[in-house]
Amino acid sequence: MNRFAFMIHPIDTSDVARKYPFTSRLPAGLVEALLRLMPPVVASHITGVRSEHAEVEGWFMGLTLTTRQIMNLPERYVLRQIIECGKKAQAMGAQVLGLGAFTSVVGDAGVTVAKALDIPVTTGNSYTVAMALEGTREAARLMGHDMKAAAVAVVGATGSIGGACARILARETSDLTLVGRNIDRLDDLARQILDDTGLACHITTEVRAAVTRADVVVTVSSAAGTIIGPEDLRPGAVVCDVARPRDVAHQVAEKRPDVLVIDGAVVAVPGEPQFNINFGLPPGLALGCMAETMTLALEGRFESFTLGRDLTVAQVDEISAMAARHGFRLGGLRSFDRAVSPEQIAAVQRAARAAGA
Repeated sequence: MNRFAFMIHPIDTSDVARKYPFTSRLPAGLVEALLRLMPPVVASHITGVRSEHAEVEGWFMGLTLTTRQIMNLPERYVLRQIIECGKKAQAMGAQVLGLGAFTSVVGDAGVTVAKALDIPVTTGNSYTVAMALEGTREAARLMGHDMKAAAVAVVGATGSIGGACARILARETSDLTLVGRNIDRLDDLARQILDDTGLACHITTEVRAAVTRADVVVTVSSAAGTIIGPEDLRPGAVVCDVARPRDVAHQVAEKRPDVLVIDGAVVAVPGEPQFNINFGLPPGLALGCMAETMTLALEGRFESFTLGRDLTVAQVDEISAMAARHGFRLGGLRSFDRAVSPEQIAAVQRAARAAGA
């Protein structure tokens, strides 16, 4: 049986308190200091991941650093801890390692980690893109938007995930706006898309100007805080927020019943998966990056499939085909970590019509 491992870490000290309740009574700084003293841990054993072609098992490996620590501690130290965690997975028999959450973005996005290990490494970003766009298409369909005719915006378009999203969406829409901080990089991307697809994109560094006119928004910026608020969206808009931390303010859900905000899509895993850990999703559902690692193990493709900051449309298409072959599929829509029901969709549709959408 093929084996995989996927690296996770606490987003903040509240995640630590879910496993070790006594830490909720301690100052966050002390909890983080204690985490630095801990070695990597095996967070859980994963079983039951099974398609009609193969079955695999794996482990969630726990890096004992919070997001804040990963982003603020010296990069060399963080990479050393990630590599130590990877070596533990390797010693347990994992044949491919997926990097989750902020372990996939620190440093050179997995390249140094892969060089230090004897097993391949993937960030999972290719399937993250695939499923985020699958969720976006489904949400747009439910809200009555024709992707070909809709005004579409990609926020964070010059990043690796945003750029791949933009290139793929350019095949599906006639009105695409690219949003980023660097106008020269936006211009380069727009030229590439024009050469590849014949579509002339709009470009802007102004987030609000772009999303105010958009029917469909995919946002995946690297901003430290929210950049899209309740006043920025048109009635009936669909927003897929792939960024972490979130790009879309929670007030949008509270103040704009006429728009549909979805999280980067979750994936239904084939078989009867037992993850044996609570990472905030219902049983049987996983994130796209996790599903990419499982797919590679099921397929026996022990290679560093998605690594570094270059992400191609061909990679996204290939991992999508592999995952579909093994039965991975969209696991429904979620908004601010909660499942979106048909009744909620109907309510958003009514509110959008009332607002003149």
